[in-house]
Amino acid sequence: MKVNWILLAAASAIAMPAQAQTAPEHAKTAEQDVVTTGVAKGRDRLDSATSTSSLRETEIARLAPRSVGELLRDIPGIFAEAPNGESIANITIRGLPLSSSGAKFVQLQEDGLPVMEFGDILGASSDSFMRVDLNLAQVEAIRGGSASTFASNSPGGIINFISKTGEQEGGAVALTAGLDFDQYRADFDYGGRLTSNLRFHIGGFYRQGEGPRRTGFDGQKGGQIKANVTREFAGGYIRFYGKYLDDRSPFYEAVPFRVTGTNEKPALSAIPNFDPTRDTLLSSRFQSLLIMDGDNRPVLEDMRDGQRVKEQAFGLESQFGLADWTITERFRIAGRSGGLIGPSGSQILSPAAALTRLGATGGTFRYANGPNAGQAIADPSALNGNGLIGVLAIRDRHQQDIGNITNDIRASRVWEVAGGSLTTTAGWYSARQSIDTTSMYAVAVSEIRGGGDAALLDVFDGTGVARTQNGIYAYNALSGTQRRTTRLRYTVNAPFASANFRTGRLSVGASLRYDRGTARGTLYGVELGQGRVGQIAFDLNGDGTISSPERRVGVTPNDAPAFVDYDYGYLSYSASVNFRIAEPFSAFARYSRGARANADRLAFGTVIDAATGRLTDPSAAYDPVKQAELGVKFRQDWIALNLTAFHVESNDTNVDNSTKLALSRRYRSKGLEFEGRVSQGLFSLAGGATYTTAEIVADRLNAAVVGNTPRHQANLIFQATPQISNDRFAVGAVFIGTTKSFAQDSNLLRMPGYVTTNAFVQVRPVDRLLLSLNATNLFDVVAVTSIEEDRIPATGLLRARLLNGRAISATARFDF
Repeated sequence: MKVNWILLAAASAIAMPAQAQTAPEHAKTAEQDVVTTGVAKGRDRLDSATSTSSLRETEIARLAPRSVGELLRDIPGIFAEAPNGESIANITIRGLPLSSSGAKFVQLQEDGLPVMEFGDILGASSDSFMRVDLNLAQVEAIRGGSASTFASNSPGGIINFISKTGEQEGGAVALTAGLDFDQYRADFDYGGRLTSNLRFHIGGFYRQGEGPRRTGFDGQKGGQIKANVTREFAGGYIRFYGKYLDDRSPFYEAVPFRVTGTNEKPALSAIPNFDPTRDTLLSSRFQSLLIMDGDNRPVLEDMRDGQRVKEQAFGLESQFGLADWTITERFRIAGRSGGLIGPSGSQILSPAAALTRLGATGGTFRYANGPNAGQAIADPSALNGNGLIGVLAIRDRHQQDIGNITNDIRASRVWEVAGGSLTTTAGWYSARQSIDTTSMYAVAVSEIRGGGDAALLDVFDGTGVARTQNGIYAYNALSGTQRRTTRLRYTVNAPFASANFRTGRLSVGASLRYDRGTARGTLYGVELGQGRVGQIAFDLNGDGTISSPERRVGVTPNDAPAFVDYDYGYLSYSASVNFRIAEPFSAFARYSRGARANADRLAFGTVIDAATGRLTDPSAAYDPVKQAELGVKFRQDWIALNLTAFHVESNDTNVDNSTKLALSRRYRSKGLEFEGRVSQGLFSLAGGATYTTAEIVADRLNAAVVGNTPRHQANLIFQATPQISNDRFAVGAVFIGTTKSFAQDSNLLRMPGYVTTNAFVQVRPVDRLLLSLNATNLFDVVAVTSIEEDRIPATGLLRARLLNGRAISATARFDF
């Protein structure tokens, strides 16, 4: 965000007349056992009919997460897969399906407003634009419950990242270095009071390095800066804030494994010269790509950009009294852009199979670059000791505009009624989300070799005619039908209201929300049919000759748009009862119905009529979710225990990431959610577990999967953090695990369960200096989160995504 916006915000706040100081809002309640996310009014957890969790700043520092996805793995009840790097984690709650990437049914918020209106935008999920640094005060998560009615598109839950606001005077500088991987990072933050009623906070980070996996180049480079200023006055406050983010990190593709055993109990092993927990299909020898851009003009792309994200945001938050009402206003405008480039959906083949796939049966390979450029490969079956060839599907997605504007205003009042208190809230939410993206593709041929040193290969057919040029087989997808441009705008308007009556130890509440949305825009792509052309012959490099790959140049049919033009609306509701059985013990029950509107994943299918833009199936506009919860909570000074039983029914209209096939399903899940914390002297133990059984109960397009367990759905996920700590030191570990699950919905191939161990040691040798040693996945466990295949292939090879291997870092933090 431009600096003058922040200066203008600060000047506006300072210019306000000085009045009495009010009690701080977020940070002060965070020090108590109070929930503020996804509810009408912050209240003690034992008086709230919700399942909630939180992570404080000190806990986050000990976890030392490498990404938002890694951080969320330590919150009970949340299932997070983080195999792709720093972005596009797959996040869900309570058995809600993971048939696509991102967080479809869970909303990620930053300071009470959604980061993205839709958490599963192709190539740009919500966590893509979030980074964990010293600005973060705490993370609050609400599962189910009132999340359906206090936010749009969040029927599964809300995860809110709450920033520091200068309530505590001082700051810190932290320097971090990877000990067994290449990364150097600097963090800082500072906050405090400028006057008795004006406070501020500013912080950010910058880092650079290869990252936790070997790419052969500085795949991680960039940082962010955030700032806010808060003016307090009698009965409230007003805060202005800004954020600037410019960062890049690698996108980690599925990697090859040898596999033996059975579908029920597969045994995965690494192939020679390729470490699956540290190596990638990226290489220092493949750093640029010539391709047609979205306007069908040649452009040279930088492969090192990986997941590139840019954000400039400005917002305000205010709370004040009006008569007997408390008004809360939140507004943010965020300009977001970037892109994603790298291998995705690649094939790992034997030399003979690769030659056949590339139309060169009986042909040969030569090195296209590297120290052996031009040299023929005499025995490709022995290449690198593994004899494998990568037919790399390069995805190049530009995100011209994925920014949004959001506003949430609500008014609350507490009434004294019949010897009890009635809290009422009414509000209006309004948002606009842009999705202006372009997807291009290419195909490269590579050896399979670790260390970021893999060379590209040229392919020649049996007559010696080249099928590639400089290692590139095509400037389009292998199928030639995936190049797309979407220019869409979504608006959401949602009035909402709630009432909660409390008398003595009993609280009864209910809430309503009505979402009204519109989808407008145009689509461009050969997949829309009707004679649209998506591939031509073109002298892309301008050398006067049409080479073999230049006969496969992808173009976008920009002269033949299709349209998106439809409206939708749905009602969400929630009702609850909470009973404070005794001072340390309460029980609650809740029933909720919410929904998630579908966005760009409906495009380029049969759901939208390309001529009119209308939905051919109006029910596809949104997917409803129904939840029933029954829970108990117990809390004393040294112990806190929460147990919740849940039953969830959901719909999902989507596109399967693996098969690219459309989905239209109903799911059902039920289970138990546990969270607990005990502490005695120097020792403490925090943890949680979720037991879930889930099934596909209906499928309009593929009846064969009905009755099956949804893919990636483990019966048990769990985490535990034992530690010993005092004011001078802390030592502990974080154990996070999952039992086995199915790779795909066909329920043939099972993925093995795993437990990863993160460990930390912190020492404060003198005041204001903290030295930390953190290790993620300490024992270098092969933690497989997904497998592309649905059964063991006859080749004995499969492609899997997995969590990062062991990564150890050291940090020196100076507080001032």
